[in-house]
Amino acid sequence: MAFVRKQGRTKFMWWPMTASTVAGAGALMVPSSGKLIVATNTAKAYSIVGVLRHTIAATDADYASERLVEVEVPVEKWVIWKAPVNVGTLVATSMGLYFDLSTDDLGAAVDQSATAENIAFCTKYLSATEGEFVLNFGPESIGDLD
Repeated sequence: MAFVRKQGRTKFMWWPMTASTVAGAGALMVPSSGKLIVATNTAKAYSIVGVLRHTIAATDADYASERLVEVEVPVEKWVIWKAPVNVGTLVATSMGLYFDLSTDDLGAAVDQSATAENIAFCTKYLSATEGEFVLNFGPESIGDLD
């Protein structure tokens, strides 16, 4: 599982993707040298552009080509995304707190134990390994620009 829109308005934009890059559907994406790559746990909130719509596998016919990929982008604040928590343990008191992306660097899960980048704002506790989040990303994100 990865980031899946639960509630709120979004639109789909086509972005150039770095050739020979594997990425799962629902991964957060950032630009690098004019093309998208998967967001790592150190990605800055302001650089994340959206959520990848389709999986890109090494077996895809166009895997080694630079191509356009579909990315889901919020068009309003407070779009809610359901996401797994694969580092740390989400608890009921996690609501209202910010967390980072997971250290597996797949851009598809939350790290409840890290708060350096403040990417995912917990709005609902579902279980120790899953929650609902508002994603703090894009040019209007809160946080420093270091």
